[in-house]
Amino acid sequence: MDVAVEPSMILCCECGASIEANPANMCVSCLRARVDITEGIPKQGTIYFCKFCERYLQPPALWTNCTLESRELLAMCLKKLKGLNQVRLVDATFVWTEPHSKRIKVKLTIQKEVFGSTILQQVFVVEFLVHNQMCTECQRRQATDYWQAVVQIRQKIDHKKTFFYLEQLILKHRVHASTLRIKEIHDGLDFFFASKSEARKLVDFLLAIFPCRCLTSQRLISHDTHSNTYNYKYTFSIEIVPVCKDDVVCLPMKLSQLCGNISPIALCVRVSNTIHLIDPMTLKTAEVQGSAFWRYPFESLCDSRRLVEYTVIDIDPATAAPSYARPSGGVPKYVLSDVCISKTDELGLPDSMLYTKTHLGHLLKPGDTVLGFDLANSNVNNEHLNKLKSRSIPDVILVKKSYGDKRKRRQNRMWKLKHLQKEDEAVEAKMDVEDNDYEEFLDDLEEDPDYRRDINVYKDKARVHLKREVELDAPTIGLEEMMEDLTLEDAHF
Repeated sequence: MDVAVEPSMILCCECGASIEANPANMCVSCLRARVDITEGIPKQGTIYFCKFCERYLQPPALWTNCTLESRELLAMCLKKLKGLNQVRLVDATFVWTEPHSKRIKVKLTIQKEVFGSTILQQVFVVEFLVHNQMCTECQRRQATDYWQAVVQIRQKIDHKKTFFYLEQLILKHRVHASTLRIKEIHDGLDFFFASKSEARKLVDFLLAIFPCRCLTSQRLISHDTHSNTYNYKYTFSIEIVPVCKDDVVCLPMKLSQLCGNISPIALCVRVSNTIHLIDPMTLKTAEVQGSAFWRYPFESLCDSRRLVEYTVIDIDPATAAPSYARPSGGVPKYVLSDVCISKTDELGLPDSMLYTKTHLGHLLKPGDTVLGFDLANSNVNNEHLNKLKSRSIPDVILVKKSYGDKRKRRQNRMWKLKHLQKEDEAVEAKMDVEDNDYEEFLDDLEEDPDYRRDINVYKDKARVHLKREVELDAPTIGLEEMMEDLTLEDAHF
């Protein structure tokens, strides 16, 4: 029969307390009072943090992205402690502190052999002070006169809708993350970069989303004759085609033939990496590549500022629609229709009614208002238009439907967009014009779901809170659909 052996008890040589026998002949309290195994391990440290790029310095010169209480940050803190190689590290955890306190506390549990084969374990806290220090890359970005490459984006038109759209695409894809600064001028934007490769990424992005052409130049800054090294500053000049959405254009005859004999007078419905055109009289469509545009350039006959408001008196589907105007299945995007219209300010006057065809048959009904270009009463100086016969030029080209009072719609707008941080050098006299262009750009986003498909739209919490207090009368066109999407994803869609 086994008999349990009781451990031998002795008295501590320091305090006389009864303890189990151990090689040191001392209790744990006396061991800790006589021996400090944390000696040689610092209880405080310093960590350097760059607030611009949110990275931590890992000596000697490596900056690393680390989140608070992450494994990477813990490993970085432990590497800064000297003397850990003399003890055995059992556990290491973070002690919670306020994020704005600039303190990081780490609780360590270590073991060490003392007095022969006695193992002593101790727990202590190391506090790290977080100091702000700019990394080398951020120092160069903050220095406004330091740059190696600049991308100059230009478009020879009177409004800035294209640049508002481009700004949202850049924000969504974060192409601007490595820019030193962004400067806005009267006819475009300038992006400054610290290296040529970073500027080239933006150039490739622009060539992929817009039909444009790029010219590159370089300027010698310095030359070291001993090492035969050269220092250049590079300039990328990007010119976007001067055609925008809802512009009426007149194609050169050669380009019209290359596009499947589409009518020279066409309407631009969208601009992506190609120019999407439609003939509103026949519903024939065509796409013009950037290379074809620069080979046979053309200009807009009319933009959105010169459109005239018409009132629809009567509308009927076209009886002789061509075969390519009949969709194979589903809901057609455009419907060819015969329409009777009259200028809104001349409604009811004799001989004020006009008859034409339109591609907006799926949207219009009697009593609606529509914006169009009055070719019959316009003085347009265009070399391609002057070569056309008068019977082939329509009197009116209807561009888009007009949706009620814009002022009330803008007041009811419950969403907003983000913007780039730009150095604005525009003349103050043009600020009102740019504000009007921006409001029209927002109107286009509301009216066209395809146009806002690639843009992040954010909920305007201030407007939403205001609407809860004061009930507004009429809903905004396209707002209900957009707000349904915003409820699914509060940030953007």
